[in-house]
Amino acid sequence: MSLSPQWLDELRARTSLSTLIGKTVKVQKAGREYKACCPFHNEKTPSFTINDEKGFYHCFGCGAHGDAIRWMTDHRGLPFMEAVKELAATAGMEVPAADPRAAKRAEQAKGLHEAMAAAQSFFEDQLGGLDGADARAYLHKRGITDATRRAFGFGYSSDARGKLKTALRDFGEPMLIEAGLLIDPEGERESYDRFRGRLMLPIRDIRGRVIAFGGRILGTGEPKYLNSPDTPLFDKGRTLYNIDRASPASRSAGRIIVVEGYMDVIALAQAGFAEAVAPLGTALTEHQIERLWKMADVPILCFDGDAAGQKAAIRAAARALPLLRPGLSLCFATLPTGQDPDDLIRAEGPGAMEAVLAAAEPLVERLWRHEQNTVPLDTPEQRAALKERLAAHTGAIQHPDVKAHYVQAFRERYDALFFARPAASPSPRHQRGQGWQRDRRGNWKPPLPPVGKEAHAIGASGMEQRLLRAILASLLRHPEQIVIHREALCSLRIADPHLARLLEAMIAASFGKETVETDGLLTILGQGEVYNMAKGMLRADTFTFTPHRTAADSDRALRDLNEAIRVMAQGPELETALAEATRRAKDNLTEETFAEQQRAHRLKMDHDRRLAELAQSEDII
Repeated sequence: MSLSPQWLDELRARTSLSTLIGKTVKVQKAGREYKACCPFHNEKTPSFTINDEKGFYHCFGCGAHGDAIRWMTDHRGLPFMEAVKELAATAGMEVPAADPRAAKRAEQAKGLHEAMAAAQSFFEDQLGGLDGADARAYLHKRGITDATRRAFGFGYSSDARGKLKTALRDFGEPMLIEAGLLIDPEGERESYDRFRGRLMLPIRDIRGRVIAFGGRILGTGEPKYLNSPDTPLFDKGRTLYNIDRASPASRSAGRIIVVEGYMDVIALAQAGFAEAVAPLGTALTEHQIERLWKMADVPILCFDGDAAGQKAAIRAAARALPLLRPGLSLCFATLPTGQDPDDLIRAEGPGAMEAVLAAAEPLVERLWRHEQNTVPLDTPEQRAALKERLAAHTGAIQHPDVKAHYVQAFRERYDALFFARPAASPSPRHQRGQGWQRDRRGNWKPPLPPVGKEAHAIGASGMEQRLLRAILASLLRHPEQIVIHREALCSLRIADPHLARLLEAMIAASFGKETVETDGLLTILGQGEVYNMAKGMLRADTFTFTPHRTAADSDRALRDLNEAIRVMAQGPELETALAEATRRAKDNLTEETFAEQQRAHRLKMDHDRRLAELAQSEDII
């Protein structure tokens, strides 16, 4: 399909931008323009201007700017082609077809959409008629208002086998079967209505068109909920219930909430949480996660507190790991055990639901807590198994930067649980994790990524040599720190053979004894050049990080040692990542590969700057 600039200009010219925006935002006439409170950020005084003559909108508060197509993609959350098709339909324009087969498919889809719309009207009429009395009583019992019923399009399918089939006979049986409205028993007997004796809910696409139905049984029987089968219009693994309403709401709320089912979505919407969606009877899929990220960088997954709900949360977490990218993740809110959103809101009000959402855990914390609580951690074997499970999670992450940060985060939690010595009064920096720093605005900045398995030889440059010697000197003074940092130290490949032998001896000693002492290390080294080098490092005026060396500075010395090891260890991996990103950009220069190369370059520059700061300390000589 080729859309010429001339065709797109004609589409914009035929679209009244103020009318389009006015469908979801209250606009006011202001001279030759229109004004409104910006839907992209919260404001009380209108700074959002709409100019129909020039065909653009602009917010002087947040800078949001665009035309009719941009409005549909940014505010409604539609893909580009979906936005164009919807605007073209309103403007009475035909979208150019790519080929005759595409035109045929479009015509077929049009017929299916019309059949689904007719079925929706039929179900709504049935709910309002005599047959719908039990369904209306059920809605009243659930506390669903008439306004909510109309907004979500509730309907009813009677228990008759052919009532819908008769009502929609003009569409023909083949189309109704293809739309999933009839069941074809393959010649054994006549086709019959799929949904019978159920409260009906339409499932809509991002453009608000009915593409499927979900039906809840009112009496006894199974299944409790029945969805349409996959059809040319409906793929349950790619569809999210209520996405047509939640997508624009998510832009105003700044978040998207994922719950377990239809009624959870409806209960939340009625309580003022319009930005809620639900998967359709399956675990959250990769396609659905990608769709959620188009609405919010960190969707909130809100599941029940029972075992089934928590299992669903972990399945979603595992599905997300290979997809993670910088800034895009998930977080998890847990409802009180035995309560769904409707129960909680009825019992304690919307504020209680807001509190649950505000307490959502980041993905990394949910994975750590799950693995930590899966089995006892009393024996070395059980602790090693925990480490393997964490490694499996990080191994699933494809993006190198995100993976590196997860490795670091899990390592910090693991070491803190099993190796860290308790501190009398931990500082905020300790509480956030070693290596974290505040920026000028007071926000915490995470540490740079740790080293991976691809580490290259280090210690050849002057700065690295100075810092490496300071690290080894500090480990000699504080040998109990060797086991805490052993994993990072084992990954180092040191160019200088004497420094390499000294580190090997330290690591070997930490495996041999639970408690390693300085004198014991010197004894292991014996006499010789490495022993003399170690003795020289222990002189009081050489190779230390922290000025004013006193007992009171011991905590700071250990923090500085941790920082130095981290910075030293992560250098080779950053070099590898930068080289790989540069290679990809040279092979195929796109916005994505260029951005990745620039990101890797910035990380490497940050590392080099921090390395220089540490190596140039007045105490390292």
